[in-house]
Amino acid sequence: QVQLVESGGGLVQAGGSLRLSCAASGGTFSWYGLGWFRQAPGKEREFVAGISLSGTATAYTDSVKGRFTISRDNAKNTLYLQMNSLKPEDTAVYYCAAYVSVGRPSSAIRDYNYWGQGTQVTVAS
Repeated sequence: QVQLVESGGGLVQAGGSLRLSCAASGGTFSWYGLGWFRQAPGKEREFVAGISLSGTATAYTDSVKGRFTISRDNAKNTLYLQMNSLKPEDTAVYYCAAYVSVGRPSSAIRDYNYWGQGTQVTVAS
């Protein structure tokens, strides 16, 4: 069973950048498809980005395409989310998640078995 711990959140001005990290332990990292989700106050948790086992396949929700980049370092057991050109509407708690995967990254919350505790990202206008 894998444990996930996010870091890198904070307060940033609109147009700025942040890089989130998610450190994994307790499992074979390269067996897991990984994703980033976010939840804003009063809203449902939503998919942001996903990445396949090897990192060769990625997926993004439309609102972050061209601004966010998901990546993983299997040697370091770490998942990343580089967020550029941040907007106030990106404000949310960001969660990393994992599931045992054999294919392309999934955008479905129900597919993910393991979750981190979340890290707050606040974008000021």
